[in-house]
Amino acid sequence: GKHRIVIPCLGHFKEEYEKVSKLYMNNKIRTTRYTLLNFLPRNLFEQFHRVANLYFLFLVVLNWVPLVEAFQKEITMLPLIAVLTIIAVKDGLEDYSRYKMDKQINNLITKVYSR
Repeated sequence: GKHRIVIPCLGHFKEEYEKVSKLYMNNKIRTTRYTLLNFLPRNLFEQFHRVANLYFLFLVVLNWVPLVEAFQKEITMLPLIAVLTIIAVKDGLEDYSRYKMDKQINNLITKVYSR
């Protein structure tokens, strides 16, 4: 199996610690779903997996066909845009609170056993 090498980060072991520690992942907790770069595309992808949002999108697309047009094109887009915006704001706020909690947990002071 695999073996783990533990090197104390003290004095003359510092160079060896920095060299070996690059090989392993850190132990920071990250429970957030989004980053600033992937928030919009990932959130829209998740929202369009809901049947209700697909139904509203179908109505919007159907209303752009001239033979079936029932309302003004902009009016049929309003419910979909409103729902998507409200859910995106809710998801963003929840993810931000997860980020703050992760930051708080990752910055906790811990005790390390040392001889």
